[in-house]
This record gives sequence, structure tokens and C-alpha cells, in this order.
Amino acid sequence: MSHFAKVEDGIVVSVIVADQEFVDALEGTWIQTSYNTHGNVHLGQDDEPDGGIALRKNFAGLGHTYNSTADGFHSPEPFPSWSLNSTTFFWEPPVEKPDNTKDGFYEWDEDATDWVFIGTGG
Repeated sequence: MSHFAKVEDGIVVSVIVADQEFVDALEGTWIQTSYNTHGNVHLGQDDEPDGGIALRKNFAGLGHTYNSTADGFHSPEPFPSWSLNSTTFFWEPPVEKPDNTKDGFYEWDEDATDWVFIGTGG
């Protein structure tokens, strides 16, 4: 059994677990996806890269986009200023996020196009 995403107009509207033969009989466009693929890397049971073959950049989720040209899934754009990394298919901010574990916690401020300190959490 494998995971398959139903894609309508480039957007994932459903994800199921099924055999290929079952999916072949369904209406619509169904594309195989793998929950072991994250950032265009195949991960093992320990969530570490295991050398396996990454499938379509990322595991498909509801509302994700399927880019047929790049043959990959990515999440919705979080902010207009962020750009999509063409290798990992992760959205990246224009400014690197400060280290939460060292300095405290930050959140993205789109108006300032920068990270804003929100506290130490303690």
C-alpha cells in the first residue's frame, strides 16, 4: 500500500492509502506521495536520512500545491515575501530566523519583513 494525493487544479484535495490498482480505477488525478520524504530527502524510521529515494520533494498534505514541472509537493505560501527553495520545496524567509533555543522566541512580521522577538518562554 502507498499514499496517493488527489490533485485538482494543482491543489491537493485528498490523501489516501491504497494499492495502485485501486487508484488506477478512480476518477481524477492521483499522484503517489511518500510520508518518508521531507525536503527532498528520504528519511528512515529515526527521522534521519537513510539514503532512500525521495519521492516528489515532500509528503502531500491537504491544501498543498503540486508542481507538475518540478514533480513536487509544497505547502501553501506562508507570506508574500518568502520564496520557495527549488531543491527542498520549503518556503524560506528573506531573513534567517534567530536561534530560538539561544535567544528566545521569534515570529515573522510580514510588514517589517523580519523576525520579531516575542519572549523567552520562561
